[in-house]
Amino acid sequence: MKISTKGRYALQLLTDLAEHSEDGYVPLSDVSERTGISKNYLEQIIFHLKDTDWLEAARGASGGYRLAKPPIAYTVADIMRVTEGSVKPDDCPDDGEVCEHSGGGKCQSLKVWRGLDNVITDYLTSISLQDVLSDSIECK
Repeated sequence: MKISTKGRYALQLLTDLAEHSEDGYVPLSDVSERTGISKNYLEQIIFHLKDTDWLEAARGASGGYRLAKPPIAYTVADIMRVTEGSVKPDDCPDDGEVCEHSGGGKCQSLKVWRGLDNVITDYLTSISLQDVLSDSIECK
């Protein structure tokens, strides 16, 4: 499993919006300046988030984006699902689907991958955006 820059940057974007929630609507140019992520890339991430109810947007001179809910309502797992599609560590099929690698037989390693998937999902679900804010570490 590999989390792409889209997933990592989405987490940074939402964390920045949470951190600056008292500022009202936050322009993407401000987020870009603080995070070092290009405004164009942030716009692409916003495009992936537009079908969720996570953000509110305002146009105009004092426009930008802000979180629609408190930071505790967003989990890292949800953010990764929206931006990455899945956080599964493998490409194993879901229950009831046929595995093309097993030749129609039993998969001896399926239990391993399902267990790892459960651990990853449980861990990422246990971390809210508020937790990310509270546990942030200054990078040098």
